[in-house]
Amino acid sequence: MGNRNNVTEFVLLGLTRNPEVQKILFALFLIIYLSTIAGNILIIMTVIGSKSLRSPMYFFLTFLSSMDVIYATIFVPKMTLDMLYEKATISFQACMVQLFLGHMVGGAEIFLLVSMAYDRYVAICKPLYYLVMMRWRVCFLLLGVSWIGGFMHSLVQLLVIISLPFCGPNIMDHFLCDMYPLLELSCTDTYIIGISVVANGGAICIIIFVLLLISYGVILHSLKSQSSEGRQKALSTCISHITVVVFFFVPCIFMYVRPVSTFPIDKSLTVFYTIITPMLNPLIYTLRNREMKNAMRKLWNRKVMSSCKITNVFTNQ
Repeated sequence: MGNRNNVTEFVLLGLTRNPEVQKILFALFLIIYLSTIAGNILIIMTVIGSKSLRSPMYFFLTFLSSMDVIYATIFVPKMTLDMLYEKATISFQACMVQLFLGHMVGGAEIFLLVSMAYDRYVAICKPLYYLVMMRWRVCFLLLGVSWIGGFMHSLVQLLVIISLPFCGPNIMDHFLCDMYPLLELSCTDTYIIGISVVANGGAICIIIFVLLLISYGVILHSLKSQSSEGRQKALSTCISHITVVVFFFVPCIFMYVRPVSTFPIDKSLTVFYTIITPMLNPLIYTLRNREMKNAMRKLWNRKVMSSCKITNVFTNQ
């Protein structure tokens, strides 16, 4: 335990050391982060405020948006503010918290995507049993399992890192705390530990990605028996889901299904799944979803009408 006390903080080299580029990235990441928060909160408010969106699909979508807000907030504000400083650091404790929360929410999101795929499978392939198979109790159970799965996955990652000695090098060529950059800084041979990390993170990514692709393949195959309107609607929803799944899992598989090593492309991929994906998810789900767009329009019109009434009350007084 004493060895680790030699490292009380890590120096983060970030994306670039060029001050001009840092200023541009600061502005860009700030805009993306604010867009992410606004887009996801808009989805949450639309689902909560619309009586027409009371199905399990939108229940899961609300929680996916909530997770995206939390996930982006774990990483983006810190890395954006670091752009303003010449030397970016993170304490050992803060690094562990960031690692744990990032993997917990990321893991929960992976399992939630499985629940969303199951919901679409039942809706399209077993429509007569949908109300029985997707009761609200089942939805809450699936949500609970998602969070427990994320927590267990993250706890294993954290226990692996905390058990390692950090006795000297503390310069991390990254902009956030993650498994491989931390394993490289440890003063012990991490080959065996690296295999366990691949088994934990990588296996989850690959197995679930394959399961999701198979399930969406079955769903798309079953669309042949649907009416053309039903097929179009189901296809639109499935394409949105598949797009999100690919955006989430391809970087995840590249990052965690390999021996412990860091590549120059890692930072770009990490930017993609920590910053870009949470912003894209609301766009992907709303642009292809007529119900969602109609609900947003109605909600917006209702807000405008109510604000007009309030203005009229004040002007008439």
